[in-house]
Amino acid sequence: MTFKPLFTLLSFVMCMGLCMAQQWPTKPIRLVVPYPPGGGTDVVARLIAEPLTQALNQSVFIDNKGGANGIIGCNFVANAPADGYTILLVLPSQMSVNPALYKKSSYDPIQDFAPIIQLTSFEVALVIHPSLEVNNVTELIGYAKSHPGSLSLASAGTGSSGHMAAVWFALKTGVDWVHIPFKGAGPAYADLLAGSEQLMFATTLSTLPYVRSGKLKALGVTGATRSLAAPDIPAIAESVPGYEFTQWHGLVAPAKTPPEVIAKLNGEIAKILKMPKIRERFASLGSEVVGGSPQEFDKLIKSELVRYADIVKITGMKAE
Repeated sequence: MTFKPLFTLLSFVMCMGLCMAQQWPTKPIRLVVPYPPGGGTDVVARLIAEPLTQALNQSVFIDNKGGANGIIGCNFVANAPADGYTILLVLPSQMSVNPALYKKSSYDPIQDFAPIIQLTSFEVALVIHPSLEVNNVTELIGYAKSHPGSLSLASAGTGSSGHMAAVWFALKTGVDWVHIPFKGAGPAYADLLAGSEQLMFATTLSTLPYVRSGKLKALGVTGATRSLAAPDIPAIAESVPGYEFTQWHGLVAPAKTPPEVIAKLNGEIAKILKMPKIRERFASLGSEVVGGSPQEFDKLIKSELVRYADIVKITGMKAE
């Protein structure tokens, strides 16, 4: 008799979870992008939001909350109700770099978020303003070394994907330049396109349109080999042996979001990532779709925490 109430309670909890998963969603879903509009992360969010809206029969709207290398957006989502109606698009910058970069981080990537799914794996491109008279990576290294501190490097913020790619490049080559962090890739591009800064490492997703229009010049990509999206652009590794830097996009929700909701989001997004038109669109922008389970994404996040903590320690990087 003593086990009957417990059994009844467990049955009630399981039924409630199942009912919630069947009913959810009943209202629009906010997809927070922790950067301003105009960058590669914003593009990824919009590529996912439209088909997800159709799959869930509820509007999935983009909410750009840029600033502090994604911290503003992360704080917003970490403190949002854990009901599945607020989710966050993240990169290693938010989940793995910031905890190492900021001694007193305002959020914990493991304790405050529930992984949903890894969306992509992508490389970064090294682009320059056409006024900088270098034509390849070797010439850039030579110029930077002969003019130490004269080049200004734009980035989406300290610890952002582009900044970390540039840090790794500097470690491998010994170049020295001035880092100019912005609140996101959009503002950084604006200054780079105007010629106020000379170079930038940023996602191929966002750089290729500028390169193809002639507004920027691409010197290399950070994958181990050339990108299928732009085979005419050399891999930096062709000039700097051993240089490789890849990144990812993923989705997380506030911690304690019901597992049934996480599972539903994972399942629907996994289907979207298998759509030929979605795969082709991402491939054209230099990204490979990944997918996988929430557990696999959780494992990746934890491994990246160790990786970036080592880079921050080696370089003595400080938040700017």
